[in-house]
Parts: sequence; structure tokens; C-alpha cells
Amino acid sequence: MADLLGFVLSGLVSGALYALLATGLVLSYSASGLFNFAHGATAYLCALAFYELHSGFGWPAVPTAVLLVCVLAPALGWGLDRLMFRKLARVGETAQIVATIGLLVALPALGLWTVELLADAGASVEPAENQFGLPGVGPSPAKSWQPVDGVGVDSDQLIIWAATAVVALGLWVLMRRTPLGLKLRAAVDNRSLVELRGLSADRLSSIAWMLSSGLAGLAGVLATPLLGLSAHDFTLFLFVSATAAVLGRFVSVPLAFVGGLGLGVLQNLVAGYADFAERITGFRTAVPFLILFAGLLLLTRRGRIAGTAAVDPPPVDYLAGRSRLRRWGPWAVAAVLLATSFYTVTTPFWTGLLAQGLALSLVFMSFTVVTGLGAMVSLAQATFVTGAALVAGLLLSHGWPFVAAAAVGTCAAAVLGALVALPALRLGGRSLALATLALAFLADQVLFQIGPLRNGDTGWAVPRPVLGPVDLGDDRALGVALTVLVAAAVAALSALRNSPSGRAMLAVRSAPAAAMASGVSVVRTKLVLFTLSAGLAGFGGVMYASYNTRVTATDFTAMTGLIWLAVVVAAGLRRPQFAVVAGLVYAVVPHLIAEHLTESTHLPVILFGLAGLALANDPDGYCAAIPVRLHGRRLAGAGVGAAASEAARADAGATSAAVAGADSTGTVASDAVAAGAGSTGTAPGSVVPDGAGATSVAARGTVSPGSGDADSAGPSTADEGTADGGSADAATAAAMPARAGTGRAVAGVGGGRQADVTGRAGGEAVATALRLSRVRAGYGGAAVLHGVDLAVRPGEILALLGPNGAGKSTTCRVAAGLVAPLAGQVYVAGRDATRDGAVRRSRAGVVLAPEGRGIFPALTIEENLALYLRGRDAREAVYERFPGLAGRRGVPAGALSGGEQQMLALAPLLQRPPKVLIADEPSLGLAPRVVEEVFRLLTELRGHGTALLLVEEKATEVLKIADTVAYLAQGRVTWCGPRAAVEADRLTEAYLGLASAGEGVARP
Repeated sequence: MADLLGFVLSGLVSGALYALLATGLVLSYSASGLFNFAHGATAYLCALAFYELHSGFGWPAVPTAVLLVCVLAPALGWGLDRLMFRKLARVGETAQIVATIGLLVALPALGLWTVELLADAGASVEPAENQFGLPGVGPSPAKSWQPVDGVGVDSDQLIIWAATAVVALGLWVLMRRTPLGLKLRAAVDNRSLVELRGLSADRLSSIAWMLSSGLAGLAGVLATPLLGLSAHDFTLFLFVSATAAVLGRFVSVPLAFVGGLGLGVLQNLVAGYADFAERITGFRTAVPFLILFAGLLLLTRRGRIAGTAAVDPPPVDYLAGRSRLRRWGPWAVAAVLLATSFYTVTTPFWTGLLAQGLALSLVFMSFTVVTGLGAMVSLAQATFVTGAALVAGLLLSHGWPFVAAAAVGTCAAAVLGALVALPALRLGGRSLALATLALAFLADQVLFQIGPLRNGDTGWAVPRPVLGPVDLGDDRALGVALTVLVAAAVAALSALRNSPSGRAMLAVRSAPAAAMASGVSVVRTKLVLFTLSAGLAGFGGVMYASYNTRVTATDFTAMTGLIWLAVVVAAGLRRPQFAVVAGLVYAVVPHLIAEHLTESTHLPVILFGLAGLALANDPDGYCAAIPVRLHGRRLAGAGVGAAASEAARADAGATSAAVAGADSTGTVASDAVAAGAGSTGTAPGSVVPDGAGATSVAARGTVSPGSGDADSAGPSTADEGTADGGSADAATAAAMPARAGTGRAVAGVGGGRQADVTGRAGGEAVATALRLSRVRAGYGGAAVLHGVDLAVRPGEILALLGPNGAGKSTTCRVAAGLVAPLAGQVYVAGRDATRDGAVRRSRAGVVLAPEGRGIFPALTIEENLALYLRGRDAREAVYERFPGLAGRRGVPAGALSGGEQQMLALAPLLQRPPKVLIADEPSLGLAPRVVEEVFRLLTELRGHGTALLLVEEKATEVLKIADTVAYLAQGRVTWCGPRAAVEADRLTEAYLGLASAGEGVARP
């Protein structure tokens, strides 16, 4: 019993540290979507700073710990978020993983280099690297007690337990009882909706990163007596704590915290009671990684991959259209010069250095296969290198020829890669990276400790081969041979990329669901890539061991593989020739730094690690950065001319419409009519101020009926000057003619400018609440909207209709600030808000009710209301109006029915009506009775003076409440006018594509 209690108590110590690290991981991931592999490095940096300030400079322990945990660690988290993590949130997951791995490598080296510099400057610092038995926050030496026979507890353990309990209580109070905690939980639940509610998700992300770094700093300070100052041990601690984060699904802080405590206890119990562990060298230390791997396999859920156009879009091909000579000529010349230099220019030292870089290039090209082609981040490449080299060395010691031994070693690495891939391929992204790293640590701790494979600490001799008359014992001959091998590997990988199999691999990388639908086996393709990558890494490992003439089990550890990944990804993953550059840089740069800057071994590691920072701006590496920018400038130069021509045509069309727009009755189709500024109450020829600083001439009378011509009736788009949107669009324009005598301004469209102040009967001036002027917008540079003009006035409902894919949701997102327009302007209450994001737009009174449900499912009804209505009285008024919500205020919003969720989304708006409400499909998925209630609430909001832009597929229902109707097709507003001008039967025919293209359209 005493043994069990002892295992549990000691397990709770490590479990408490796991809990702190896991909680920080969950906080940072849930707020930014970024898994921070450098979390353990932050803990190590704080532990190092605590040791030097306390033991070296003599600062008191407790104030030093408070300073680090409450000030310096949060400041580090804030700085990294501003400089790096915000940008990384917008790039691919591969770049995110590698960039944070680069930080994992760089931060400990930065701390140790700083200590070296301080020591050189004469500061009273202590030797820091790999120090153990260090003092903690409590008494030194630690005081011990024995509450139960055979069970001991010391002061350091008590401090860890007490600090963890305080942190757990503080986090619970923060997250459950404070407005800040409510906002943080809302950001976890739905980041974009938080911004639509006027809260800065970036600011909340910074706070989450500060809290996360503070928790890492606390774990580092508390762990100093337990782990010492070993960056390797802190990194291992992080990856074990990641299992607890997996248990919390990377979003649940309580589950992650409890999981960390349980993980520590489980680890101790397995290590203490598993008798078979005594017979397996390294098994006890490998238990955490077994738990991590098992946890990833059992607890990780694959996300839905269908419904996306491209999961990982390809990089810019800056050599597109260039000849084969232009593409490969410079690289061929460089290879010839390099091979020649071995016998003509280089000294023996530089010959060996370059040969070493070329051998590593073969290893680095394995990353091009698995990550560049397969979009899988493997952190086990060093394992394949070590495995192949050890097998080759073992066979060479038994008299095998070099070629046969190298072939078997390469095959052994490929088989090991397939064995790693089979269970891990069901994972993806960060989970796959963590799983491969866990297996790499398992290989270091268990597989490579097997005596017959390891051959002790001396390892195996791997002599250089003699191939006929060529003796590769000469560095020059080896350099030329490696140049040939590297060139052949580059050519083979390039041929693979351009082959049918390579195109299938790229399809799997870009869109797995689409590739599967096309008959490509995603699992088989990834397995082939993983196996090929492992084999290539193994072959490179044999050649590198041959260069060194010996290999040991500790030459290439899992941590070495992390540095390799940072180096090769920083250079560029998509092209194998960039891996060659990375290999040469990795071999040459440390020597140049040692010769010209400093002999410290830490600075090269810092530079290689921090190269990951460049991935935030150049996800495809520094080798491609300059060519891609030059290519972009060439395209931009070509695009400016095209855009100028298009704008000239649009302006010409608009001018023609203004001049030639008089119909047979003498009515003028002026800018004011096209922009919705005309009215029967405005004197003919009067001038109405334009919100853009110009003026528009008010229409005389009304728009001429019966004309479907864009230039004469006003439904044109700014960039085209015509309503040519296909047969359905022309039919819809015919279905909704602008009728004479409606007595209402046209709210929307035309080739001309749109007024921010419109006329009403009696001369009353009414400012537009929201106006889109010639908006062109899209995603990834591909335009979806083409010159959209719309205007909504206070107390007006503008219904935006159109078929699926017309661009209605994009219009809503542009109006709300979620999508920045490529061209054109957005005005809110007459003010140019084009550059405002969703947060500023929301604070200005523009609210978007997004498609689906604008609620936070994980928050309760009360918490959803509290995010919009700060005062309790306002929330009680909502409950009085909707008694069905009052009795369930503590129920998570996700448990409500669809109708109740929509009521919850709209209810607070009645208490604090916005200036503009943009409702995207508010009736989606609701029962007819609930739809009537939703439309009644929208009508009530109109009565409060709110301007409503309403997107709906249910045209019949929305026409009952709309004041103005606009029709959008293929990204263009093809018609806009008063509701009374819409012919419902013809509108239905147009939606279904039944009307003829020219039917009912007057010819000019």
C-alpha cells in the first residue's frame, strides 16, 4: 500500500507540471488555432532565467519567480503573438508546425548563448547547460517529511501541488466568473463570430498567449529542482503533456488539467508495476511516449475534409511558361561547377565540408517527399537515418559489400517508415507530427538500445567504398560522387512530381476528398510517400555515415531531426533543389560563424531555428521568396494595364448610359436613379449631395418601364456597364421591371455613383445607413463580386435574391468587414469604412447574423446574451419577451432547437437595435411557423429604424416584408427596384432557369 501511495504522490508531482503545460497549450491553441511546439522551450527559458537570477545574481527566490511568471513570461508570449503567431494563423498548418519547432530549437539556445555572453562580460552567472540538483522556490536543500511509513514528501513537491491548486482555482474563476473569461471562451467557440460582436479576437488571442506563456513559465520555475536545466528533458515534458491536451480535444481546459494529473499518476504506476519493463532497456523512460502515441490514436478525431475547394493550395509557380533550359540551366551549371571545384579550387577542409553538406542533402530531400509532396510533417526522419546506418554498419562488420549493405539499410529504413506510417496515417497535421515524434523518441529509448544493433557506445565502422577504379576514400572523389547522386535524386523527384503518380500525390496534398472522389487511394498514396521518404532518408544516412566512417546510436537523435526540419523548410520544401541548398547551408554556416563571428555552438542553432520566423511571410521558403516577389510584380504590372482598360470601358458605358438614357417620354436615366437617389418628391433637375463628395442629378419622374437594358434602366454593374449575366439573369431582369409611378427610390445599382443622402417625398433628406459602391471582392485573388452597388436606408429592408453561388454570402461578408474588397468602397452612415475590419464595423453599428446560427454553442443562453447586453436589466427584458429562454438560461445554446437558436441570436438586437443588420439566410433550416416569427422580428427591427440587408432563398416569404429587392447573379447586381415591381411568377421561372433569355426584354 505504501508503494502505491508513493507512486501516486510522486506521479501527482509530474502530473501537476503536465497539467500546467497542457493548460497553456489548450489556451493558446483554442485562441489562435496554433499548436505551440515551443511551449516547453518557454518553460526552459524561464527555468534558466530563474536559476541565473537566483543562484548567480543572488536575487530572492520568490520575488524572482513572481517577476518571471507574472511579467517576463507573459511579455514573451505577447511579443511572439504580435511578431509571429498572428501571421502564422493565416498560413498552412505545415508552416505553423515548422515555425514553432524552429522556436523550440532557438529559444533554449538563445538563453544559453545569453548566459555565455554575460559570462564573457564578467557577470556573476553560473554554468547553465545540463545542470541538475538545483534549488527551487522553496528552502534549499528541500525539507522532507514522512507522513506515512515508506512515503516521503519534500517542500518542493508541496509547493508544486499548492501552486497547481491555486492556478486551477484561479483559472476557474477567470474563465467562469469574469467578463474576460467569457470573451476568451467565446473566442474558443467561434472566433469569427466574436469579431462580429465587436470584440477583437487578436487582442483576446494575445491575452491567451500571455496566460499560456505565464503557465509555461510557472511550470519551468517549479520544475527546476526536478528536471534541472536540460532543454531535452523540458522538451520531452512538453510532448508528454500534449497527451493531456489531446484528452481535452485542444479546447477544454478542465479536461486537459485533469488529464495532466492522471497522466503523471498513470506513468508512475506503469513504470512501477510493469515487471516486464525490467527486461527491456529504456522501456521505463519510454512509457510517456507510448502513452502519447496511444492517446493520439484513440482520442484524435479527424476533421471533415469534404466541402473545401483546396485544403492546401499549390505555391506560385514563378517559372510557369519558361523553357526547360531556363528552369534547369542554372542548376545544371551550378552542379558542374561544384563537381569541378573539388579538384580545382577547394582545400581539403572545404572539400570535406561540402561533401558533408551533399550527404545531408540526400536526407533533406526526404522532407521534400513527405512534406513537400505529401503535406505530412514527419518528425522521425532522424530515426530512419540512424536505423539505416546502424543496419548497414552491422552488415559491413560481417563482410558484406558496401553496395549490398547500403541497399539493405535503405530497405530497412523504408520498412520502418511503413511501420510508422500504418498506425499514424489516420491522423493528420499536428497529431501526425506528434505521433511520429513519439515514435522517434521510442526508437531512441528502446529500439536503438538493443545490443546487437547498437554495438555499445562505439557503434559500427562504415568504411568508404571502392567502386572499380574510383576510391571514395578521397574526399574529392566522394564529393563528385555525391554531386552525381544528388543530381540524380533531384532529377528523379522532379520526374516523379510531373508524372501521373506525382499528380495524384499533389491532388491528395491539395484536396484529399476530391482526390478520393476521383478514384485516388489517399491512404495508399500517403503510405507510398512515407515509405519512399524513409528510404531516401535511410540512403542519405548510410552515405553520411560513410563520410564520417563510423556511426553510433546517438549520432542522429530525434532532436537533431527537429533542427533538420527547421533548416530545410526555411529553405523551401516544394522543390528538391532547395533541399540541396539547405544541406550545404547546414554544413557551411556553422563554420563561417565560428570563423568570423563567435565560436559558440549556440548561434548557428539560433539562426536555424529562427529561420522559421520567415515562414510567416514566405511559407514556401527563402529560396523562393525573391523569385515569387518578382513574379508577383510582373503579374501586377500586367494586371494594372488590364484593369485600366476594364475601368475605361466601364466608365465609357456609364457615360453612354447617362447621356443616352432619355426614353421616349423624355425621362432621364441619371446617376441618381441608377444609385437609388431619385424620388417623385424631388424637383426635376435638383442636385442631391453625394456621400463621396460629388453630386448627382435627381431623376425627372421615374424609371422607364419595360426596359431590361442595364444602361437605360439602371441594373448595370460598375465594371461591365451591362447586365449580361446569362439567360437566367436576363430572364430575371425581365421578370422584375422597374415600373412607372412607384413613387419610391431605387435602392441600389448602376454604373454611376450612389448617393449617401437620398431624397424622400417632401424633400426630406435620408442618409444611407450602408452603401456598397462598385465593390469587387473574392478569395485568394479570384473575384466573386464584380462591381456590386447596393444601398440600404434606415428603416428599410433590402432583400438580396439570387441563385446559389451568385455571391450573396460574399456580399454580406464584405459589408460586415470579414472580407476586404479588392476594389470599390463600403460606406457606413456616409463614412468610408472600406478599410475597417469586422470589429470596427460592428462597433459602428453594423451587425452580421451569419448563415446558420449566430450563437456560441458552448456558452449558455445567459452567457450568449451577456456578450451583447452588458446590463442585467436588458437581459431580463429579453427573458420577459421570450419566456421560453428564461427557464433555460443555464442551458448551452447548442442544445436548443434551430428556431430557439435563431430567436436567441435575434432577441438581444431588439433591446439594442443596431444601425444595420445583415441577415444571411435567417430562415435556413427552420419550420414555417418559426420562419414567420423570425420575419416578424426583422420587421420589428425595421420599425426601430434599423437598416436591414436580408439574404434569402425563400423569395416568396421575403417579398412579403421587403421594401426593396435586388437580384444578384454571377457576382453582379442585374436588377434592383421596389418590391411592387417584382413579378413573382416570372421570378420563380428565372430561379429555375425556365424563362427564355430574351423574353420580355426590350431591345434598344
